[in-house]
Amino acid sequence: MPVNDPLDRLGVHLSDGVGDLRVFSAHATAIELCLFAEDDPTWVAETIDLEPVGGGIWQASTPSLRPGARYALRADGPEGPRHAFDRERLLLDPYARGLARTPDGGWRAYVQDDSFDWGGVAKPRVPRDRVVLYEAHVKGLTKLAPELPEELRGTYAGLAHPATIDYLLDLGVTTVELLPMHQFVSEQRLQGQGLVNYWGYNTLNYFTPHAAYATRSAQSGGTGAVLREVKGMVKLLHEAGLEVVLDVVYNHTAEEGADGPTTSFRGLDAATWYRQTDDGRYIDTTGCGNTIDFSQPVAQRLVLDSLRYWANEVQIDGFRFDLMATLGRDAAAVFDPEHPLLRAILDDPELQGVTMIAEPWDVGMGGWQVGRFPAGYHEWNDGFRDRARAFWLTDLGAARAQGTAPEGIGSLARRMTGSAHVFAEERGPLASVNFITAHDGFTLADLTAYGTKHNAGNGEENRDGTDNNRSYNFGVEGATDDPGITLDRRKAMRNLLGTLLLSAGMPMLTAGDEIGRTQRGNNNAYCHDSELTWIDWHLEGWQHDLRRVVQRLLQLRRENPALRPQRYGRWGETVPHATQMDWFNKDGAAMTMEDWDSPAERTLQYLAASTPEVEAFNRILLIVHGLEEPVEVTLPAHEGVEAYTLLWDSAHDRLDAHEPVHAPGERLTVGPASMLLFRAEGPAEGDG
Repeated sequence: MPVNDPLDRLGVHLSDGVGDLRVFSAHATAIELCLFAEDDPTWVAETIDLEPVGGGIWQASTPSLRPGARYALRADGPEGPRHAFDRERLLLDPYARGLARTPDGGWRAYVQDDSFDWGGVAKPRVPRDRVVLYEAHVKGLTKLAPELPEELRGTYAGLAHPATIDYLLDLGVTTVELLPMHQFVSEQRLQGQGLVNYWGYNTLNYFTPHAAYATRSAQSGGTGAVLREVKGMVKLLHEAGLEVVLDVVYNHTAEEGADGPTTSFRGLDAATWYRQTDDGRYIDTTGCGNTIDFSQPVAQRLVLDSLRYWANEVQIDGFRFDLMATLGRDAAAVFDPEHPLLRAILDDPELQGVTMIAEPWDVGMGGWQVGRFPAGYHEWNDGFRDRARAFWLTDLGAARAQGTAPEGIGSLARRMTGSAHVFAEERGPLASVNFITAHDGFTLADLTAYGTKHNAGNGEENRDGTDNNRSYNFGVEGATDDPGITLDRRKAMRNLLGTLLLSAGMPMLTAGDEIGRTQRGNNNAYCHDSELTWIDWHLEGWQHDLRRVVQRLLQLRRENPALRPQRYGRWGETVPHATQMDWFNKDGAAMTMEDWDSPAERTLQYLAASTPEVEAFNRILLIVHGLEEPVEVTLPAHEGVEAYTLLWDSAHDRLDAHEPVHAPGERLTVGPASMLLFRAEGPAEGDG
């Protein structure tokens, strides 16, 4: 088949019983295809020389490259500080769509049969303003799930089990965001310590699912059976209306630093794939030993081809890009918002409608790029995370210790209403992925129970993991039976969840936070594949209560479009799919500068009215009170508002069935450090 672009059709492609293999190396002087015996993956049964065909591409065709064939590459080339050629070393094809293990623990590329019957099941395509992300670990989510058969726990099939799906639907999330499930391996340092890479941010291959997450029966059936289990998982989740987003790690590979294992990229063309100085030192903006050089067209193409494969062949709905600032660095390693790869991901016709979420930083110089990605990306908003934690946790701790909180309410209000000071107007509030916690850091419960990290079990003498947690233990470090501290912690969790799920933007809930999961103060549990990181589904009464709070908050988010605007409002204008906001202090009067900024005045009422095109008109009132003393609040008078119906009050751990109604101008007592949500009722439906 003719190839128009030299970088087209890399890897193995089958046609009329012949397999065509195309491999890139700009510096190799020879590349050899090694085909292994069907009954012995260590025995090279056939070798074929690849021929250079221009543009750095090497090519071979043979009927031996058929589904089920195991193969590897050998590459020879020049010596020098930036090269790592070894004509005897067996290497993986970077485009292999399957991997097979050898008896000694090695890997072989595998020619995959991608056929699968999707049965007409289509992607759910949840409207972006209704998306609620649920960040989960494939294994950790169900490993301890008692409703699942033991053989399905901790697997792709377990995630797609009816009990798991029913739980997700009942909770009210729309989109499962899975930690990395490209085939990964543990770093040499961890293996030496008897630990593992549990999170999976150490990719071996970008086209193959991680085999260890499959059921034993699928693993015994080989890499093709593993892929079918993954596709089956996606199909069942889609049938239930749930989207699947993958966390992808294109910024570095499992080959680590210059002295790390050479399995693929380094042996084929280290000088092209990895950022290096002229003397061979690796330029590391990822903190993982190596950094892919995305000024190289072949590196850009690898990402695009991998995304296309997962989005189309596996029907994945979206991607969250780990350390995505690295993908936007030019030849001088400087971040460019208009980098060709960042633009190509958005513009690729095969990726239209796919959700793209950036972790908008890396660890290199100039690595923090929140708000600078092009329109079309959603970005993790660490400013939202930090301010929400500080408002409900460290500010209250400071007020207890010093008599006053360090900040007023204005900074939190900006973030709850869409972070317009961070994201450009054309991007709107949905550019912000709001989160309180993620896989990396304290769990929600641990934020309220630990003032410092407790990472001794990670083997790094508690040096790893951030010290900037913005957590507060409310008087005792760790577990306690003190009833007052326990109540304060649980209310703080409700306030943080309310802030997350009632704010403008795209919320991300970390799996287990809805039931108060703990990691016993470990804020960097990446190397623990154990009960420490698996979700314990044997719940106490307060955990059931907390889950019901999350269910209620997500129900309110669905029912009230004023909570989920798609655009920023503009003063004096009616902007479709935005919210018109009015701001009031505790006395029901317009906010003053002192009300916004004073640490003594941490009470806000904001009235948000939707400007919908497809949903009914809706108006809500949210009261946020950030002091640990109760406050008298006068509900605001506003044209078109005749009553306020209370929908939720974070001061209470149980949900009341009744909905008290209050009149504008009425005074009511708001409990210490709490949030209240009302629906503002007008004289007639649609009046606004």
